[in-house]
Amino acid sequence: MVATASQRGLRDVLRTITDGIAQCPNTALTRIWLVTPNDRCEVCRGREDASDPTRSLHLVASAGAPHDPQADYGRLDGGFHRFAIGERKVGRVAMNGEALLLAGIRGDEEWIADRPWFAREGIRTFAAHPLIFRGDVLGVLALFDRSLLDTEAFEWLRMFADYAAVSIANARALEEIDILHARLEEENLYLREEVTAALGMGEFVGESQALQHVLRQVQLVAPTDAAVLITGESGTGKELVARAIHDRSPRKSRALIKVNCSAVPDALFESEFFGHVKGAFTGALTDRPGRFEAADHGTLFLDEIGEVPLPMQAKLLRVLQEGEFERVGETRTRTVHVRIVAATNRDLKREVEAGRFRQDLYYRLSVFPVHIPPLRDRREDIPQLALHFIAQSARRMNRRSPRVTQTVLNQLAAHDWPGNVRELQNVVERAVILSQGRSLRIHLQPSPSRESSVPSPPTPLATRLATREDLKRQERENISQAVRLTKGRIFGSDGAAVLLGMKPTTLASRIKALGIKKSKLDS
Repeated sequence: MVATASQRGLRDVLRTITDGIAQCPNTALTRIWLVTPNDRCEVCRGREDASDPTRSLHLVASAGAPHDPQADYGRLDGGFHRFAIGERKVGRVAMNGEALLLAGIRGDEEWIADRPWFAREGIRTFAAHPLIFRGDVLGVLALFDRSLLDTEAFEWLRMFADYAAVSIANARALEEIDILHARLEEENLYLREEVTAALGMGEFVGESQALQHVLRQVQLVAPTDAAVLITGESGTGKELVARAIHDRSPRKSRALIKVNCSAVPDALFESEFFGHVKGAFTGALTDRPGRFEAADHGTLFLDEIGEVPLPMQAKLLRVLQEGEFERVGETRTRTVHVRIVAATNRDLKREVEAGRFRQDLYYRLSVFPVHIPPLRDRREDIPQLALHFIAQSARRMNRRSPRVTQTVLNQLAAHDWPGNVRELQNVVERAVILSQGRSLRIHLQPSPSRESSVPSPPTPLATRLATREDLKRQERENISQAVRLTKGRIFGSDGAAVLLGMKPTTLASRIKALGIKKSKLDS
């Protein structure tokens, strides 16, 4: 009992109980079955009825001293792994909550399922006690013994079963506490990152009709729990819209958790979303909750949702529909209540038609679609945005704001900004750095004439399209140039992250993901 009390994890508690009883003289086999739904049992998942939610007795711990040295009494997946409640002796103990003692067994009784085994092991007694905690039957502790147990030994076994039930309940409670503690730590980490990223970031800037339409949609959908799919070109401010939806929702007191799906390696998607347990795979040194757990009763922002691989889409659909998932390497099913806001710059309808995105997942995500127009379609917002970014940059760098002429504002408004608001912010910040408090000067590459392409509709589409590899190469070159300009600095007010309008941690992650070598950054 002392050894049991020192254990925290449920698996350790169960193993300590059975190992301790197995060391008693004349014990052949001792086992513990716990009452759990069939679909939450790792062994039962391989069976045809793996999705059956019926609660049954499942073998969770086994130990003994077999006569046959080749026998493995620690196996959990044998023929007696599962009993329906009420089935056979063990099931009846769980159903009635009453202990059972059968001493003086001959070995030819009709109720014995494996008579040859009883004969080989010389079983004389079968004893079983329900594991009861606060009126609930948690499972059954059973003992197969080679001697005749008397009432005193049977009472001792009952005391052990009672203590074991308390230990099991405590282990489960401690697991819940550990889960909540880990979730709070994850939320604090995410919140610290969010606070860092949000410094100096204001609300929406602009008064165009297109922007006002987006804001009306945000106000309309925010108070609900409906899933939102935000679409728009890269750099239009999809994350800002997601944050506005969260901040205006009843979930605003909980965390907004972000996942950039394009930055997650395919092999780690499941761990990133659902978490993992220690030892689930190489490098899993501790238990780690996933983003869904961290976002429980909050909002989960799935950026670049179109990058999620097909096999993962099915698992993602399940948690969106049922609110249930399992950590990688764990059999326990967990439940969450998460509001989903997804974003993409892809045409997901075309992705569905091409077979690269599940149709059912698309409809689940796009309950309320919000489209953010590109900056070139709301040019009247450009001067106001530019002045906002100039003041923000100067304040962050502790510099005097440069003078801005109407000519510069007109120049900015005339540009097409293929990178949208993000590109405008980066260009303005770079200009503020170079101005050193004097007049702001902007050097822009001339925008391609859009009028000349009107008679031929395919031309502007073709000029705006780029392959994924092209975009990666452009991003790689842009990051490399920014790091060279800042002499290798990534963090700080004069680092490359400021130039690029990114969080330093995000920039470091992109450098690693894009495979940018240090030698290239120094060249």
